[in-house]
Amino acid sequence: MSEKPQQPGYTEDSIKVLEGLEAVRKRPAMYIGDVGERGLHHLIQEVVDNSIDEALAGHCKNITITLHSDSSCSVQDDGRGIPVGPHPAKKVSTLEVVMCTLHAGGKFDKNTYKVSGGLHGVGVSCVNALSSDLTVTVERDGKMYEQKYKIGAPQGHVQEMGKSSRTGTTVRFWPDDTIFRTVEFRYEKVSERLRELAFLNPDVTITLQDERNGNKDVFAYRGGLVDFARHLDANATVITKPILMSGTYTNESGIETVVEICFEYNSGYSETLLSYVNNINTVEGGTHVSGFRSALTRTLNAYASANNMTKKDINLTGEDFREGLTAIVAVKVAEPQFEGQTKTKLGNGETEGIVRSIVNEELSKYLDATPSAAKTIIEKATQSAEARAAARKAKDLIRRKGALESGSLPGKLADCQLRTPEDTEIFLVEGDSAGGSAKQGRDRRFQAILPLKGKILNVHKARLTKVLENEEVRTIFTAIGAGFGDDFDVAKARYGKVILMADADVDGSHIRTLLLTLFWKHMPQLINEGRLYIAQPPLYKLKKGKQDNYAYSEAERDEIISRIRKEKADRKAAKATEKAATEEAEATVEEGATADGIVISRFKGLGEMNPEQLWATTMNPETRTLLRVSIENAAEAMHVFETLMGEAVEPRRDFIERNAQYVRNLDI
Repeated sequence: MSEKPQQPGYTEDSIKVLEGLEAVRKRPAMYIGDVGERGLHHLIQEVVDNSIDEALAGHCKNITITLHSDSSCSVQDDGRGIPVGPHPAKKVSTLEVVMCTLHAGGKFDKNTYKVSGGLHGVGVSCVNALSSDLTVTVERDGKMYEQKYKIGAPQGHVQEMGKSSRTGTTVRFWPDDTIFRTVEFRYEKVSERLRELAFLNPDVTITLQDERNGNKDVFAYRGGLVDFARHLDANATVITKPILMSGTYTNESGIETVVEICFEYNSGYSETLLSYVNNINTVEGGTHVSGFRSALTRTLNAYASANNMTKKDINLTGEDFREGLTAIVAVKVAEPQFEGQTKTKLGNGETEGIVRSIVNEELSKYLDATPSAAKTIIEKATQSAEARAAARKAKDLIRRKGALESGSLPGKLADCQLRTPEDTEIFLVEGDSAGGSAKQGRDRRFQAILPLKGKILNVHKARLTKVLENEEVRTIFTAIGAGFGDDFDVAKARYGKVILMADADVDGSHIRTLLLTLFWKHMPQLINEGRLYIAQPPLYKLKKGKQDNYAYSEAERDEIISRIRKEKADRKAAKATEKAATEEAEATVEEGATADGIVISRFKGLGEMNPEQLWATTMNPETRTLLRVSIENAAEAMHVFETLMGEAVEPRRDFIERNAQYVRNLDI
């Protein structure tokens, strides 16, 4: 933490109390999403957001996050430090009010923080409630203070620990293992969000260190959004330099809206657009995105027309100007209003006009000053328009043949009996053999089966014309029945769940990746609404007499063997036998071998399972395991997609070599 004089304006009177801390431990998912890995990592985000708010207010330059070896995490900043004096309303230490009261903080006082990064405002008090232990250290006014808590309750008053010439706050917390399914923080998952925050806050240096293995990263991107755009396009062929635009609008009440946008073009055919409001990733977009897109289309069209750069019979649309576009739209709004399925869609109407005005003015200046870049963009859009016209003809031809109409379903689709989407699901199954087993084993009332032949097209590297030429892709579009691309309407989807079911081998992983790319590029609403899933077929079958057990990992296989051994030992009620059985169960078990009467089979493909096995292990809602596909970090997801599915080979090779150590099941 850095040494600096105490800043005025952040005092005990700055903290406004909205309501007490209630029901967090009883219903934690309401506050942090879930009690799994996602919710666990959300705790770090809540604490870091407080430090980022200090940075947004101009009072914090350094944030250090440490993953400790005792399953705790600490977040240290060099901000002003949480006030520790008596709170004027609560009559206890203001630090205790902040740590123990939901919705208490300086974010509700616009004299303290003009904008805030917290979406729900539950803040550090929620972290406190869900931690078995928490210690907060404050350095301000030349002194150091400390207070400790257990499951949200203070263990004594705030203690003065000595003198300090620095300012800032350090929060160290131990997640409660009676609440969370896991309390093990994943370094990569933490680093993704921190890297994103560093791009969005170029004046801040964020350090992540892991005491468990010595890993350490320092995220500092003084280029801000320019560095962000380059990171997203690191594996693409870029055809323009990053274009940076910014502006500030102040309304009659003196409230500011700050806009910063950076975009560039690559040689690809897809759009990559990330949007943020006060550092919150607005995955569903909103008024700031619509303002940017409308201004981009209008300004580029006006420039092309004024400079006679348009071709006859070619009408450039927004879709054309978004082909190959990589953009980051970041705004800071004093009172953001969120809406949408995930509550991350900006609804402030005035923001659209503000963004549109700034982009119109700034982009016009850029185009006039950089005619070569303007020419490249217009030519790229023109090529897109020509390809779009060809794709439209192909689409119309396909529709005339009835191939994309919901009334003409694919012949190989085994549809379900129910017609209410909320009650139905469709399995996209790798291979005819597995598809046959799935058709026989399914519950015909609500489960539909669509077998897929081979690997579908890599749509990441293909224009729509080529996409529509692929028979398997057309079959998927038709079966789901909601269209694709800009015409996709999630309300028309014929099934409530879309489940990808492929073999647990290299080919199966490749097919899943290709299918995920298809949904990400042409039907992202299914992902945003949590309707896309990945089936989890078992890897092993363990047979003991007439009893069948299924294992979904090597660890589970060994646990089942150990359990069977222990049951046998318990029946004999002999400690010596029990010890010998446990030791034997821990020995390495080879595929296909028999261990003291347990027959172990390794499933190499879905086709090896008969209909009854496939139903019992992978399709029965009462016993199966499904992984819901979600995009928690859009920036990293887009970067990984470009790495795995893009043109460049070297980054893909590096990715594979870097992650080879995590492979558990590999068939060669």
